[in-house]
Amino acid sequence: MAEKRVRSGLIGELSAEFLGTMILILFGCGVVAQVAAGGALTDPPGGLGDHDSIAWAWGLGVTLGVYVAARLSGAHLNPAVTLALATFRGFPWRKVAPYALAQTAGAFVAALLVRWNYSEALAKADPGHTVKTQTVFSTLPANGNPALPVHEWGAFRDQVIGTAILLLLIMAVTDVLNTAPGANLGPFITGLIVVAIGMAWGTNAGYAINPARDFGPRLASFITGYNGAWRDQYGNLYFWVPILGPLVGGLLGAGMYKAFVGRFLPTAEPEPPGRAPASKA
Repeated sequence: MAEKRVRSGLIGELSAEFLGTMILILFGCGVVAQVAAGGALTDPPGGLGDHDSIAWAWGLGVTLGVYVAARLSGAHLNPAVTLALATFRGFPWRKVAPYALAQTAGAFVAALLVRWNYSEALAKADPGHTVKTQTVFSTLPANGNPALPVHEWGAFRDQVIGTAILLLLIMAVTDVLNTAPGANLGPFITGLIVVAIGMAWGTNAGYAINPARDFGPRLASFITGYNGAWRDQYGNLYFWVPILGPLVGGLLGAGMYKAFVGRFLPTAEPEPPGRAPASKA
């Protein structure tokens, strides 16, 4: 009976991760489809949003996805977050792979829904389903712009830095020994972190900062007509960049928080009456 309860608990966690990530991608890929495909058909072009609306919708997607999943699973919604929490916060290692699979599956299903719903706009704006609208689903170096000479390793660097920022801040926001947000505002603050990263770090690689967010929709686009989904605008294999870069960056960012802040915070043990919390050496 105890084993059954444990198994049911994990199923609930994976279900929450699936649905929370699905919500994230419905808003994220949905807004890019609206701006890139729908906006290409307005007169003049670009009448359905811009980079800022994309950044805000991605951030709000994160917020809403976290509210969906937080009670059951902690709302990681990102394999880089899951890996970092297993490394530095005691999250069970046996759950890392199942969480990553559930997150990727949620992103995949959400991208299929976006692909289906925007099929007419995508076919009209980009009949060949090329790199022109590939960014609706997955990231590219320089967002597919060949005029900006960013290639795989420049994009990899960008993903390491961007995800390190993300995980450093998530570790800070969720650390109850620090000044964690009150009144259930943690998901909102997390969404603002993603908005800020999108506005400051979106040029070189489209700020995937999440392997599931990129791979799931990339696979969905590939099986629905985007034959070049695994490559960038230069024809080089690119799909590995937004997978490996965020995993490395997440560990670096979480490790930096632990090294520079976490280990100096007051202990969780009760302090004697009348004494200020003592810092850990």
